[in-house]
Amino acid sequence: MTPPPSHKVPLGTANDEHTPADINIPDNYVEHTLKTTKPLPPLSWQNWQTEINWLNFFILVVTPFIGLAGAMFTPLRWETFVFSIVYYFITGLGITAGYHRLWAHRSYNASKPLQYALSIMGAGAVEGSIKWWSRGHRAHHRYTDTDLDPYNAHKGFFYSHIGWMLLKPRRKPGVADVSDLTKSEVVRWQHKHYISLILIMGFLVPTLVAWLGWGDAKGGYVYAGVLRLIFVHHSTFCVNSLAHWLGEAPFDDKHTPRDHVITALCTIGEGYHNFHHQFPMDYRNAIKWWQYDPTKWFIWTCQKVGLASHLKVFPDNEVKKGQLTMQLKKLRATQEKLAWPSDSNDLPVVTWESFQEQAQKRPLILISGFIHDVSTFTTEHPGGAHLIIKMIGKDATTAFFGGVYDHSNAAHNLLAMKRVGVLQGGAPHGLEDKSIPPSQRLKIAKYNELGAYGSSTAYSDGEGMLG
Repeated sequence: MTPPPSHKVPLGTANDEHTPADINIPDNYVEHTLKTTKPLPPLSWQNWQTEINWLNFFILVVTPFIGLAGAMFTPLRWETFVFSIVYYFITGLGITAGYHRLWAHRSYNASKPLQYALSIMGAGAVEGSIKWWSRGHRAHHRYTDTDLDPYNAHKGFFYSHIGWMLLKPRRKPGVADVSDLTKSEVVRWQHKHYISLILIMGFLVPTLVAWLGWGDAKGGYVYAGVLRLIFVHHSTFCVNSLAHWLGEAPFDDKHTPRDHVITALCTIGEGYHNFHHQFPMDYRNAIKWWQYDPTKWFIWTCQKVGLASHLKVFPDNEVKKGQLTMQLKKLRATQEKLAWPSDSNDLPVVTWESFQEQAQKRPLILISGFIHDVSTFTTEHPGGAHLIIKMIGKDATTAFFGGVYDHSNAAHNLLAMKRVGVLQGGAPHGLEDKSIPPSQRLKIAKYNELGAYGSSTAYSDGEGMLG
């Protein structure tokens, strides 16, 4: 067992910014942190003025009103409309291909020109510097769905989408190491000049392009600047909210991330989030060619022209294991809803003499070492009741297994449900494999159920079959 950490242990402290922030954390860091640190009090009418993050509030709440007001008095030209969409993708890729897959997850290597380009493009999304953004995102992956997750999906859709930024965090996000980023000259450069970059890329560039290109400076500012920024924001926010709420979990359902094409369309390809949380170092979000993931194709194209390299792909064998695990889990859930034959360990062991005696009182037939009560099926037998009646008290194994008719899987499964006992001595030699009905030969067993079919049955010669 891990001993409880000393309160003198500096949780997540480092000597300098190049030392990993999590170098000194104890093994039970999450439990210890939640027990020993108190969160800020919940938002109330008494404290809301001091608990709201006013800078984020202005950017996320006031900016949309500015954009909508501007749109009411600014005609939308088709050139500006097209440019706004293009610029949305440019700044959005700065986040998805840059902030997220390059810097937060290190899923590929980028040349210096590409790094600078992505850092500038990402600044146009106005979502914080690379260092700040990546630190929070790494904490999200490490502490997914816990109170140390900065955008914990269990706190509700609104909170994970935008609420966590409007309100001062009730608890400091869990420690996450970004020492590798502090060593990057590109990250340091962007962090130093971030305010200038967001003003230039967020508003000045779209205004100038529209003005110099087709004389629509006001439209460039309103549509390609302010309104485009709102779409980029909520596109990214959907990765924290919608991607943890809508869709399926084809790789693992331990946590909230889900896969859905709608989320992918909203997030420039970040919608296959269940895959991403399972294999975060993979440069892809979508693994099928037909799934929507323009960020993947952007990175792939950069590799082809020599701007990117070392694209990381998780071993396909391990990806398929994850898929198979979830498929088996779904099958197991379906399996649990079905009725199955009694386990041989739960059936009485009966001698031949006792079988003969009890067959005088009710229709019992021996097949593959199991005694079956066919009283509810005799008149429904497709081959005629006479074929069953003449085998009462006898061994019908040969007839059932093709001597008279080679019965279907359905017949084998139905027969197994009618087992009431096991003949002393077991199944005849060579028929051991046939004693298990087809429906159970591929039955999904839990670990503690393995070997159940091969275990011995306690001997009894009671009249248990008569019930």
